Amino acid sequence: MTTPTETVQQFVEAWGAMGALWGINRSVARVHALLMATEAPLSLDEIAEQLQISKGNASMSLRELRTFGVVRQVEVPGDRRDFYVTEPDVWTMFFRILRERKRREFDPALEAIHRLLAQPGAKGPVLGRLRQMSELLTTFEGVVNRFLKDPASSRAALAFVSGVPFDPRPKKR
Repeated sequence: MTTPTETVQQFVEAWGAMGALWGINRSVARVHALLMATEAPLSLDEIAEQLQISKGNASMSLRELRTFGVVRQVEVPGDRRDFYVTEPDVWTMFFRILRERKRREFDPALEAIHRLLAQPGAKGPVLGRLRQMSELLTTFEGVVNRFLKDPASSRAALAFVSGVPFDPRPKKR
């Protein structure tokens, strides 16, 4: 039988592996997982110790997660250290990550294909492929932009498509 700590560690490792497959730094994903699976705020020292990583690595990971808007710094009365918690709403977290990944990764790729098409020289099958790629990426951009415009409606649409019931009322804690 696994202990709660072992279960949290398994989650941290699984989330880290999944994050790495999705292009997220493994340490960033592991820090995020630890904060998601922990009720109380954690200090930088506690994060580094629990994940057996350097404080520098933990600090860089926290900075990245704060940039994504999924982790925030909090104060603990009576303690001068900085503590961290994750965004409590998983759907809000998902939309923030999607928005940031789109800005960092997708938008530059779309701009690059548009610039390439504006240059003279491509013809025949190459030009056809580039135009198709531009059309595909532009279509995808439209879908993502609509998806990000209204997270509540998008969540309901995802629930409908997946067949999972959706309750729009906020969860009581």
